[in-house]
Amino acid sequence: MTAVDEGLLSPVTAGHDETVTDAAFLDALVTAEVALSRAYRELGLAPDEAVDEIEAEFGWHGALRGCRGHGLDVAALAAASVAGGNPVIPLVAQMRERVAADARSWLHRGATSQDIVDTALMLVARAASERVIAALAHAEVSLRSLARSRRDDVAAARTLTQHAVPTTVGLRAAGWLRAVTRAKHRLDGVRRELPAQLGGAAGTAASFVEHTGSAARARELIAGFAHEVGLDAPPAPWHTSRWPVTELGDALVQAVDAVGKIATDVATLSRTEIGEVSTLRQAQGEGYGASSAMPQKRNPAASVLIRSAALRAPQLAATLHLASALAGDERPDGAWHAEWPTLRELLRLALGATAHTASLVTELHVEPDAVARNLGATRGLLVSERLSIVLTPLIGAEGVRGIVAAAARGDDIATLVRGFAAVREAGVDVDALLDPARYTGLAGEFVDDAVGRDGVHDTLANHGGTDHGGTDQGDTDQGDGPGGEGT
Repeated sequence: MTAVDEGLLSPVTAGHDETVTDAAFLDALVTAEVALSRAYRELGLAPDEAVDEIEAEFGWHGALRGCRGHGLDVAALAAASVAGGNPVIPLVAQMRERVAADARSWLHRGATSQDIVDTALMLVARAASERVIAALAHAEVSLRSLARSRRDDVAAARTLTQHAVPTTVGLRAAGWLRAVTRAKHRLDGVRRELPAQLGGAAGTAASFVEHTGSAARARELIAGFAHEVGLDAPPAPWHTSRWPVTELGDALVQAVDAVGKIATDVATLSRTEIGEVSTLRQAQGEGYGASSAMPQKRNPAASVLIRSAALRAPQLAATLHLASALAGDERPDGAWHAEWPTLRELLRLALGATAHTASLVTELHVEPDAVARNLGATRGLLVSERLSIVLTPLIGAEGVRGIVAAAARGDDIATLVRGFAAVREAGVDVDALLDPARYTGLAGEFVDDAVGRDGVHDTLANHGGTDHGGTDQGDTDQGDGPGGEGT
């Protein structure tokens, strides 16, 4: 059997999905089976010799709390899974064939297929989520540095695609940062609570009570199993209470949403006619963003890939809710099975999108000349809101509308404002009134709040100047990823 999906049609995931491949899932299935045997041994029920043989045969690594090099074949197992509808049935048969008779009864003892599949899903999800969180943390470092270094760089804000009022490059970056930080914290909280599953055939754990001899011992086995695989011990089986899946799916979508917003803005800001940002790879060429037909093109390839993931992810989460939240009976017919590829694809998208974002924001280069050019494109009309607030009491709403209309036709806005006697008599400083930098409101404070006021003070102390440029050396607490905004 050849691989169906190598990422050819989903390049955003290519090279970033090794933690969620079928091989990784098979490792997790084997890990769950071996961990259950180990949990029985910890209770003093399974013989040391039997569990030692199981561990050795299937490549248990204590430091990894997992199995590698077990020699089971993914393609063969997939083919054998069709008859029973899940891979655990043939897996257990294959594993039992490889160990001595005395050890066989300690494989899958009292468990049902769902115990192993759900636990394996959570193991794969935990490993993938850790990588997503790390990528978000790396993006945070660069975004924090960008927001600080461009804190007071005034730019044109756009609403409904049109120039609106002044903002700052730093505030835009701070908005990206807030979303990434929030998504990172939420996903990390969900990751920490990912539970093992061990409930038996219908979630009553009756088989484990029977095998261990008491309800108390059965609870110890469930907790011990969770400890062996490094997952949370749930208060009860979650066979059809699928909050681990839906909450994880929602957190993953929030992460992809956060980076999708960055990609959307960067794609817009890097348009030829706007040109306020670029990436180092765009500037250097090297085949990045190339067109097959137009040699001059330097497309924002990373933004395109990230957006492709962001456009797909919400529908996958919706599928999880449709299947998981509405699971019937004590195991549904098909809904449970629909979760597996859906959750895996959502994990893939999150892995790829966040990894590309970590690189994108590290390479992001602000083009000050383009920012300034666009800021002045409407010849002062960007501060029309301020003119309305300040001048209406002096010259009336009609007077302000007249200034705006004449300026839109090309008249000098400063001259128009000064032409009103009431403005002159009031002593209005017209130059200050029309200065976009004096109409950014709380933008600077919002940036400081996002990056941390203490961090701003530290930066000023370390660099001995205003907080406008360069990389920030004080963010190593967020991880060892690249920092700086690449100016």
